[in-house]
Amino acid sequence: MTLSKRLKSSVSNLAQGAVGVAAGLALVFAIAGAPAQALAQPQTQAAPAPAAAAAPAIQGQGPALWVVKDADSTLYLFGTVHVLRPTTGWNSPRVQAAFESASDIWFEISNPDDQAAVIPLVQQYGMSPQIPLSSRLTAEEVAQLDVAAQTIGLTAAQMEPMKPWLVGLTLSVAPLLKAGYDPQSGVEQALKARAIAAGKPVHGLETIEEQIGMLATLPDDVQLELLRETLKDYDQAVVRLDSMVEAWAKGDVKALDKIVVEEMKTDAPELYKVLLVDRNTDWADQIQTQLQGSGTAFIAVGAAHLTGDDSVQSILKSRGVAVESVE
Repeated sequence: MTLSKRLKSSVSNLAQGAVGVAAGLALVFAIAGAPAQALAQPQTQAAPAPAAAAAPAIQGQGPALWVVKDADSTLYLFGTVHVLRPTTGWNSPRVQAAFESASDIWFEISNPDDQAAVIPLVQQYGMSPQIPLSSRLTAEEVAQLDVAAQTIGLTAAQMEPMKPWLVGLTLSVAPLLKAGYDPQSGVEQALKARAIAAGKPVHGLETIEEQIGMLATLPDDVQLELLRETLKDYDQAVVRLDSMVEAWAKGDVKALDKIVVEEMKTDAPELYKVLLVDRNTDWADQIQTQLQGSGTAFIAVGAAHLTGDDSVQSILKSRGVAVESVE
């Protein structure tokens, strides 16, 4: 199978929310929420997030947690879901204790809610007014696009200057929001608010531009396939995400691996390498650098990065770094 075909075979997974929710990018919901503002002039700031409600009850011990230690460093690794229903519990006593013990908090990116930073990058990497979107689609697809766009307050005509990757991503998020998933209920948002309230420094393993670039540099035909699969399988995102969240919330790492990671690894090895393996390797490097210092840190990244044979923990273990589950 060619690279293009393998990439296309994974696009259905991306269109069903796997990228933003687990195997992809913490920034995905911020990117998907940006087009309406990016298309509007003048630009406006996003409304402030409402105050977080008390966390609901967890299932069993809750999501998995790991720790990396040496003589003078303790680094907790917590797999997250970037968007949740407000009714999903995850803040277990062990997670709370680990977070409170940390002096520094790390996320994939430190400012996923910074629309002022996201919008210019979306305009730079997500717009292509010289090639109208409708010129790449059939009349039937344009009609489907218009129906889907209306669910988020846009029209196909307004999406004309947008690149296919951005349109596909934006529309893939819409059914999740309709089903009650809320970026403001995502783990990172809650933890960041707590960190700021407690005066804990917040850091990012990557930048906004790096995460947007991973999607914006997909081959053009793969971007189009992402959009087409989104339109075709518009209602499947919620089913996939529900299964993933159920496994994550009760700490079933093996089920999470099967639902999210194994399929991408088999169907799209190149994309799997870009979105997971390469980034996990880089993060393992950064973690080892942190171990050279001292103190306690809490590192929260998408759950897929802490799942499977190429997880951050597996890479660290292969280098002789001890990683243990926190029970």
